[in-house]
Amino acid sequence: MGISAGAGGQDAQDWAAMLQRMYERYCEKKGWRVEAIHRSFGEPGAEGRIGVKQASFQASGPFAYGLLKRETGVHRLVRMSPFSAKQLRHTSFAAVEVTPEVDVKQEKDIEIKPEDVRVEFFNASGPGGQNVNKRETAVRLVHEPTGIVVTSQASRSQQQNREKAMQVLASKLYSMREQEQEKEFADMRGKQAAIEWGSQIRSYVLHPYKLVKDVRTNVETADVESVLDGDLDIFIEARQ
Repeated sequence: MGISAGAGGQDAQDWAAMLQRMYERYCEKKGWRVEAIHRSFGEPGAEGRIGVKQASFQASGPFAYGLLKRETGVHRLVRMSPFSAKQLRHTSFAAVEVTPEVDVKQEKDIEIKPEDVRVEFFNASGPGGQNVNKRETAVRLVHEPTGIVVTSQASRSQQQNREKAMQVLASKLYSMREQEQEKEFADMRGKQAAIEWGSQIRSYVLHPYKLVKDVRTNVETADVESVLDGDLDIFIEARQ
């Protein structure tokens, strides 16, 4: 699962961090194992809050992909901004992407040619931008034909990060192929919705009232706190 902050600056980065926590809590309640892959932090904001620009993790457990796959899309948050001195209402966006785990050795239809992949190494970074490892153990892969970029920095081993990044790349290529078959995408990169107004699949409103509503099923609840704490069954079961 990957989460990317969209339009909204620090508010969007804070919202991406909130979404990451929400999904990790959901996975924990399901008894699934959660393994961090990569996090790119934003700048510190109000009260030392640090959001994320991008985050990815792997959830392993029974029916994990089947339950989570329809969470892919743009998620919209409306609240009183904690980063606004004037306490203004702010709308933030973040995108969620869910791909299945793919074994590139067994999935013969997914071929990743070495000459198509650019490999970059860098120091893993933590909140505030400080390096958490003196060696360049973090790995970034750029798949030239599609423009897909994946990053792994959770391990202290460069080789393990490279293997994990390759696995994530294979998963993204597999997911892209599925999307092309289902939606007849116009090109190999696919058409992803802009992370902004009008493209959301679910809205989370904290002000002036409290409501979470899925625009695809019209399922809604006023118990926003429970949803943000990982109680997502009401929405996920409606999409099965």
